[in-house]
Amino acid sequence: MKKLLIASAVTAALAAPASVLAQAKAPTLSQVLDASGLNVNGYIDAAYSWANRNQQAFTDRVFDQQNNSFSLHQFGLSVAKQPKEGFGGLVNITVGQDSQFIHSFPESATNSTFDLTQAYGSYSSGALTLIGGKFATLAGTEVIASTGNTTFSRSILFGAIPFTHTGVRASFAPSDTITLYGGLNNGWDQLSDANRNKTAEIGAAFNPTKALSLTASGYFGVDPANPRAGTGPNGEIDLIDVVANFAVSNSLSFGAEFLTFKQDQPGTSVKYDGAALYATMMLNPQWRAVLRGEYFNDKNGFHFATAQATKYYEGTLCLSWLPNSSFEGRTEVRMDKASNSVFVDSDGSTSKSMMSFGLQGIYKF
Repeated sequence: MKKLLIASAVTAALAAPASVLAQAKAPTLSQVLDASGLNVNGYIDAAYSWANRNQQAFTDRVFDQQNNSFSLHQFGLSVAKQPKEGFGGLVNITVGQDSQFIHSFPESATNSTFDLTQAYGSYSSGALTLIGGKFATLAGTEVIASTGNTTFSRSILFGAIPFTHTGVRASFAPSDTITLYGGLNNGWDQLSDANRNKTAEIGAAFNPTKALSLTASGYFGVDPANPRAGTGPNGEIDLIDVVANFAVSNSLSFGAEFLTFKQDQPGTSVKYDGAALYATMMLNPQWRAVLRGEYFNDKNGFHFATAQATKYYEGTLCLSWLPNSSFEGRTEVRMDKASNSVFVDSDGSTSKSMMSFGLQGIYKF
């Protein structure tokens, strides 16, 4: 009996350190980040694109310009610390094929597949938030990050607004239903100013009910005719963009966007405007269908450099599979039409229409 008691005591003594070590094990990375207040997230976007026209010769899109190709469109990573009170900041990088098309001046001249998309410091106090650095535009329904959209291809309007700005922005939210924006920046997609002029930014977001949201933004300044490249004559630019979204139910919602643009140039003014409509339906928790219809009037042929006024129309149907919170698969069919023969076939002939198909997989972490 005495021997059994001694053996039990020895066993307990040997087991104790293991128990202590188990309780004192190192914290996980997630626990460290939570304790520090840092929020880290990212995604990988890979896709296949097919089109029956030569998109390298002419396209009305920003990103999916392949005729028959697999592509790593984006690897996105964001690191942020944005407390409700006090100082914070955000850094967002985009790596992949799409990065080549969103560079700001003067980096826009490179073909680099790396882009520092956003990097800014912030200060919040009550209803007021100030940010300074490089940040995404207020304009538009669709965004650079693939995870922020519900279709594979971006709209024509997405390419007709700025991507980012470098400057300062203030937002003021006097209530839960309204936020006001104002700021000053270098202009459209300009990390360093292509001229000595600055662009004013104003905007407002209004959410009178949970079902309805309205946003309006305006940019007014003097920029080169091609601000992203820093080339062309300087002229006053006026851009106004309005977006509305309405949720009919938990499974059905509608969206709309209207855009108007004007730039003064020597002896003339160039203009374009457009509108887009969206219908989004959750067929069940794992399947979503999105229908987008769009109209774009390039009144002087300025935006697409066609040297003639051209009207564009597009219809897109995108079906998404969402098996869990980390993965999304999309398949999309899109038809583009124009009032002039601007789309180029493989033999060099031109057409007024283009059909495309896409498959996309997005992994989020």
